[in-house]
Amino acid sequence: MGPHPAVAEIRRAVRAALTGSKGAVLVACSGGADSLALAAATAFEAPRHGVRAGLVTVDHGLQPGSAGRAAGVAAVGYELGFDPVTTVPVTVGRAGGPEAAARAARYGALDAAAEALGARVLLGHTLDDQAETVLLGLGRGSGPRSIAGMRAADGHYLRPLLGVRRSTTVAACTALGLEPWDDPHNADPAFQRVRLRREVLPLLEDVLQGGVAEALARTAALLRDDLDALDRIAATNSAERATSDTSGRDRQLDVAVLVDLPRALRTRTLQTWTRHHRLGPLTSVHLDALDVLVTDWHGQGPLDLPGGRVARASGKLVVQPTPYRNPQE
Repeated sequence: MGPHPAVAEIRRAVRAALTGSKGAVLVACSGGADSLALAAATAFEAPRHGVRAGLVTVDHGLQPGSAGRAAGVAAVGYELGFDPVTTVPVTVGRAGGPEAAARAARYGALDAAAEALGARVLLGHTLDDQAETVLLGLGRGSGPRSIAGMRAADGHYLRPLLGVRRSTTVAACTALGLEPWDDPHNADPAFQRVRLRREVLPLLEDVLQGGVAEALARTAALLRDDLDALDRIAATNSAERATSDTSGRDRQLDVAVLVDLPRALRTRTLQTWTRHHRLGPLTSVHLDALDVLVTDWHGQGPLDLPGGRVARASGKLVVQPTPYRNPQE
């Protein structure tokens, strides 16, 4: 008799992520159903692929007893056969609000753990998380990249369960006799993501007669493909349109070529070019002002950007250093 269908589905997802894998992996495990099911599947699949697998749990220290829960997750890691098993306590700041601060602290710890082991990190984000991310990006109006959601592979991070429903991870834990920890924050309506999960998505499922989470995930994937294609074209444009000045110190962009590009390509070319010169990050205000230097120039002076400034001269955009100002003046 084979494994429970939920267990089999998660193992297939992890198997696909590990196929052809080189080097070690670390499962980021909070003790919740998603990451616990991911850990169990990885513990089963990794030895069959000759992949060394470790487990890391981050103690945010935000709730009473968090150290004990982290120790409990580590104990499960040892029982599942992970090596190494690491518990990392972090200090959560305040920048960007509680969710953003906790996320920054968590990813900082995971980055350090991955670097120490030379490993990729497996994250337990599910299809439901993807749908919530798309809705959050849409509600914030922060541009198409935010609506494109999370990538299954993003640098040294892998998300094998992006095509798996959250209900499947719960069912897998039940079938395996694993007891997930339910984070109280996941039921706190003070967090936008919680209200999306408990109120908005169920209402959309009811009104649109089902399939909303899957549709949002498909939309994110399609949009991501389009954005990646545009970014590649923009990178090529930036490389082809850049020329050296007579001193060889600066790189320039030909305005006559840029102005004929569709805005989507033109702004991406500008973003790629400024990023190459370590200017940024650019806000939409920065980007709009930079685009005006191309499309509506009437003699205005250089544009100050984070890390430097850009001027228009002789039909080209030129990166200039920010002039030194004596702080005592």
